[in-house]
Amino acid sequence: MKITDLLCLQSIDLNASAVDKKSAIASAVDLVAKSGNLNDVASYHQAVLKRESEGSTGIGEGVAIPHAKSSSVKKATLAAMVFRGGVEFESFDGENVELLFMIAAPEGGAEEHLVILSKLSELLMKGDFVQNLIGASSKEEFLSIIDKAQNEIDAVENQQECVAKEAQIIAITACPTGIAHTYMAAQALQDKAREMGVQIKVETRGSSGVKNELSSQDIQNASAVIVAADTQVPLGRLRGKKVIFCKVADGIYRPKELLDEALGGNVEIYQAESLGEQSTSKEGNRIYKHLMNGVSHMLPFVVAGGILIALAFLVDGLFVDMQNASDGVKKAFGSNNELASFLMNLGKLAFGFMLPILSAFIAQSIADRPALLVGFVGGAIAGNGQSGFLGALLAGFLAGYLILWLKKAFELLPSSLDGLKTILFYPVFGTLLVGVLMLFVVEPPVGYLNQMLNSGLNSMSGEWKVLLGMLLGAMMATDLGGPINKAAYVFGVAGIASENYDIMAAVMVGGMVPPLAIAIATLLFPSRFTPQERKSGPTNFVMGFSFITEGAIPFAAADPLRVLGSCIVGSAVAGGMSMYFGCELRAPHGGIFVFPVVKSVGYYLLSLFVGSLIGACLLGILKKKIPAVES
Repeated sequence: MKITDLLCLQSIDLNASAVDKKSAIASAVDLVAKSGNLNDVASYHQAVLKRESEGSTGIGEGVAIPHAKSSSVKKATLAAMVFRGGVEFESFDGENVELLFMIAAPEGGAEEHLVILSKLSELLMKGDFVQNLIGASSKEEFLSIIDKAQNEIDAVENQQECVAKEAQIIAITACPTGIAHTYMAAQALQDKAREMGVQIKVETRGSSGVKNELSSQDIQNASAVIVAADTQVPLGRLRGKKVIFCKVADGIYRPKELLDEALGGNVEIYQAESLGEQSTSKEGNRIYKHLMNGVSHMLPFVVAGGILIALAFLVDGLFVDMQNASDGVKKAFGSNNELASFLMNLGKLAFGFMLPILSAFIAQSIADRPALLVGFVGGAIAGNGQSGFLGALLAGFLAGYLILWLKKAFELLPSSLDGLKTILFYPVFGTLLVGVLMLFVVEPPVGYLNQMLNSGLNSMSGEWKVLLGMLLGAMMATDLGGPINKAAYVFGVAGIASENYDIMAAVMVGGMVPPLAIAIATLLFPSRFTPQERKSGPTNFVMGFSFITEGAIPFAAADPLRVLGSCIVGSAVAGGMSMYFGCELRAPHGGIFVFPVVKSVGYYLLSLFVGSLIGACLLGILKKKIPAVES
């Protein structure tokens, strides 16, 4: 599909004017109507305004793409406007809009408007494309510029497809959350392969789904496969191929070593018993992946429940103050007014699923769907008993391996009973066995251990608390979202479950420091960073304040020793200060947006500021000055 196929001369205005966003949208709707592809102009106009109310379509750099899908649209259509002098459009970068494209897509057009939007986005990323359009002297020249740019992009895409078909190496990247590491590992492998002259195709399995999926032909033609993943990926299709298994962080930090190993040919051939089997070459990696599968599914329950409970405490704290001022009556948190009670009950309900979900998806990672119920029951027993978080972890692995054992045991049954195994035998026998083992084998010793651990944490004070905070903060910055970071985070979540809220506070402040330290350093010490790093540095303010530690990864990948060393020190200081000041956090995520529910929030902000500034200053001292020729 060509963009110019959807854009007629009547729907282009190269000398548009508007006093504000509202009038600009109204003028663009009129241009769309001139195409003759609207059944109801007013209805489409309302659809555009409704979409705009959900968030501005001013994408920045002087460009806006308002759009809507409506039954009033006959077929997909575009309108284009150039505003001489610009018009205010509430763009995210605050810049006035000079170039506007409006997309009209029919209601039954499935994802047609998204296809158009993606193609437009690609074009608008091309160098001086926007300025060329703004400078067009005629509508015909405007269309010609679009055609030329799209032809160039299509040629590059065709070339990439040809390269992919002849790929020597193929790879799969995936991380538990599917947001940052997945795509950074893919980019690192592709960049290094291009530098080495190696053809590669990378399949990413992220939160938005599978992208660039490997075909059977890709797999057949590949000389080796790199699987950089910290969560489950379908591996049965790789049976008989030379496969390198590694953590997703290795894909980011060690792309050359992985490619060299793949090209060297001294790689173990992967064997799988079935197409659905998940396996790795190392037992430690398998255990880690099972654990991360449970943690990634558990996190939404922890985040939603924890924040709602924290809000209930905040609302109730205000109400308690009012009660004390009036009659001295102080009721229990969560029962002083209807709003606090509602938030508390809803939060506890969501939070209460944390341990069963953790166990269920650890078990499911080990033995697939038949283990889901058994793991859920094991986690519920741990949650209702004394073993808590530790018991739930064990319950997940116990349930998974129980089901694997039952699968082996039931192989002796006649094949006519195969249909009953999943719906009857596995759930009944699995639940019975996990219940007995949890209640009589796991609960007593683990419950005692859990109580000892909680008592030890509660009694810990002074320098020991500070040291714990420093350790947790340092762990959060050690591998920026990798296994060590995740271990500290899981420990913080366990702290919330056992009402040790200062642990989570130290963990989160430690995780916020690395991106913030880098953002500050790019401003204070610009000569230590490349032009590209200086340009992207300030975005780490958003990452850091949102508790997205992964924002520091591109900088760490370019200079790991100095960047990680500086961030580790800064995070350790922040975590230790948070513990020293007795800061507490009941919400397991949210960054600065949950600071209102932090106990001793002033000291918490101070801890974050000092840790980030120390990390930034160390970066300025340790990093070498970039030669002027490179900047």
